[in-house]
Amino acid sequence: MEKLHIKTGDTVVVLSGESKGVKGKVIAASPEEGKVIVEGANIVSKHVKARRQGDKSQILKTEGAIYACKVQLVCPKCNKGVRVHHNVVNGKKVRVCAKCGAEI
Repeated sequence: MEKLHIKTGDTVVVLSGESKGVKGKVIAASPEEGKVIVEGANIVSKHVKARRQGDKSQILKTEGAIYACKVQLVCPKCNKGVRVHHNVVNGKKVRVCAKCGAEI
């Protein structure tokens, strides 16, 4: 997969899985893998081993990657998950909400 319909910083809603319905901001996007990391969704436990004397071993809760096809962009006007169309405005390609036509 080379292109994603989602970019870093977008607000998205999770469509399926354990975190279904969670709205959050995209922290990172990986077009090579076709995955995104969404703030507050797909929380996983990460075991961290103490590396030096005095450090503590701990279990951290972090966000895991989700396939980009399982998230949908949230329109700022509709405040719902929507599909995206592309329009050319002033020679620039712009993402547009498929429902209301608002520029994203």
